[in-house]
Amino acid sequence: MKKLLYISIGLCILVSFGFISYPIDGYDRTGIKRLYQIRQMQLDSVKYTRIPAGAYKKLDEIKLNLASRLEDSINDLLVDDDEFMREVKRLIPSGAYSVAVMDMTDPKKLRYASHRENVGYQPGSVGKIAVLNAVFTQMAKICPDSFEERIAYLKGIRVSSRYWGTGDHHTVPIYDIENDKLTKRQVRSDDTFSLFEWLDHMVSVSNNGAASVLYREAMLMAAFEENYVNLSEEDAERYFKETPRDSLTNLANTVVNQPLLDLGITEDDWRLGGMFTRPAGKYVGRKGGSIGTPRGLMKFLVKLEQGKVIDKESSLEMKRLLYLTDRRIRYARSPKLDSAAVYFKSGSFYKCDRVKDPNCRSYAGNVYNYMNSVIIVEHPNGIKYIVCLMSNVLNKNSAGAHMYLASKIDNLITKNNDDNEVLNENYKDPEDQGDGN
Repeated sequence: MKKLLYISIGLCILVSFGFISYPIDGYDRTGIKRLYQIRQMQLDSVKYTRIPAGAYKKLDEIKLNLASRLEDSINDLLVDDDEFMREVKRLIPSGAYSVAVMDMTDPKKLRYASHRENVGYQPGSVGKIAVLNAVFTQMAKICPDSFEERIAYLKGIRVSSRYWGTGDHHTVPIYDIENDKLTKRQVRSDDTFSLFEWLDHMVSVSNNGAASVLYREAMLMAAFEENYVNLSEEDAERYFKETPRDSLTNLANTVVNQPLLDLGITEDDWRLGGMFTRPAGKYVGRKGGSIGTPRGLMKFLVKLEQGKVIDKESSLEMKRLLYLTDRRIRYARSPKLDSAAVYFKSGSFYKCDRVKDPNCRSYAGNVYNYMNSVIIVEHPNGIKYIVCLMSNVLNKNSAGAHMYLASKIDNLITKNNDDNEVLNENYKDPEDQGDGN
C-alpha cells in the first residue's frame, strides 16, 4: 500500500501572478511554508516592497468586527439607509454594475447601501469562498468539541493533487525552507501539500486546482466522517471509482451549498455548480450552475464578522485566510487602501467570440466579461467597511474601474464618518471592550 497521505495529529508537520493571504507570523500555527520566508525577511530587515503598510497585521490583531451584533438577524442588518444609498449610487459607473456596501465603523450604527444587489452574476473565483466554508464546516463535524484539533488536522493532514489539481495556468508558491528557495509553478499531479497549504493556494493565488483538491477533500470528509483523518489515497480513489456518478454529483452540490443555505443564503443569492478544473469531472458532474449576487456575498461576510459562520473560531480563521499580505490587484489596488488591512477575494470569468473580434483580449470578453471583488477594509483610524462589487462590462478589462471605484467609496465613507464625528480619541473597537473573541 502506498504511503498514507492522510495522517493524524501526532504526525503534524512543524514545519506568478497573484497575491498572498494569511498573516505573515502564521507559519508556526499553519505550517504554510511560504510564510516562513516572508517572516524571516521581516525579521532580518530585508526590504520587501510587495507588502504595503496595511499588510503587517499579526494573528492576534485580526478581530471580528460585528461580534457585538451576534443576535441581530441578517435581514435586519441589510436594510438600505436611503441617504447612504443615494450617495453610493452616484458613484457607480453606468452599465452592468451591482454593489452592496456596509459601513461598520460604528457597530452600533451600521449603514448599508445597495445598487442592483439581487442581480446574479457568474461569481468566478469568488465562489472559492464557498469551498473554504465547506472544508471548515466538515472539519467542525469531524472535531465538534475542539477547534485546536481542527487546526492540527488542517496543518498535519497532507494530500496529493493527483488529476484533480491539474489543468490550471495559475502558479503556486513552493518554498524550500532548507535551501531558502522559492519556486512558482503550476500544480502537478504528484504535488503534496497540507490542507492549510492547499487552502492558501486556493485563496491567495486563486489556484483552480487547489480549489478542486479541497472540494474533493470536503466530499471525503462528508462521506467518511471521523474516519477521514486516517483515510489512504487508495481508499479515497476507490470511493470515487465505486460510487455512482450521480451520487457523487449530488454530494458535491450538497457539501458546498448546504452550509450557505444554513446561513440563510438562498440558491438565488449564491450557489456553486461544480468543480474548478476539467479533470475533476472524471467522476463528479456539475449541477445547477453557479451564481452570485452582491447581497448573497454580503450576507456571508456580515455573518463572518458576527462570528456566525460555523462558530466564532472558524469565522476568525477563515477571515485570516482572506487577509491580503502581498501584491494587491483590481479593487484592492487602490492607493487609498495602502495603509488599510484588507480581506479580499477577486474573481473573473469571460468569453471571447474571435469571429466577431479576432483581437478580443483576456479579461475583456465580448460575449460575457464578469469581474467580481469582495473586500473587508479596516483603516488604522477605525474606519471599517465591506464592499461586494460585481460587473459584466463587455470589451473592457474592468480592473481599473474597480480600483477607481474603490477610491471613491473609501472617500465617501471617510467623509461620512468625519462628518458624523465617529472617529475621535474616545472611539474604541467593540472587540477591545470584551465583546469579541
